[in-house]
Amino acid sequence: MKVVLARNWWLLVIRGVIGILLGVVTFIWPGITLGALVLLFGFYALIDGLLSLAGAVRAASTHERWGALLIEGLAGIAAGIITFAWPSITALSLVYLIAAWALVTGVLEIIAAARLRKYIEGEWLLALSGVTSLVLGILMIALPLVGAFAIAYWVGAYAFVFGVLFIALGFRLRSWVKGFHAHGSIAAPSY
Repeated sequence: MKVVLARNWWLLVIRGVIGILLGVVTFIWPGITLGALVLLFGFYALIDGLLSLAGAVRAASTHERWGALLIEGLAGIAAGIITFAWPSITALSLVYLIAAWALVTGVLEIIAAARLRKYIEGEWLLALSGVTSLVLGILMIALPLVGAFAIAYWVGAYAFVFGVLFIALGFRLRSWVKGFHAHGSIAAPSY
């Protein structure tokens, strides 16, 4: 059975839970400082990247497609490392770092959704998460000087929506795997 993404549905759920937690923290803590935002984003990007990288390793070990997961994982890890290595990052640099990460992530998720739709219903959740990432990236590039408060809300709203979408996708894939075991063999690519 070649369905690494579906078998590892729990990785998506974990990524979703972390996203929701980031979203909640940014809304509960409205006076977030730039330093705190840097650390929160760095943590989120690093964990998200590590989970994507874990998915790539699992896909590679079963000889499935793993390139998109690897690139997404490396982008998240790089964004996380940059924010931790450069904690005094300027607000404008942080905006462009988040925007670049969101654009790369969004494109890769949309590509993965296009591949996945041939095999599994519900790929629209992955496509919508990609669109959400692209919207964040474009918004941050279009309005880079809007202020730390607004950026914190944008990142928080994005993380929350992204988290909900990934949790829904994870559980949809979990149901697909259960149906797969009940009805026979269907091959589906990882993303």
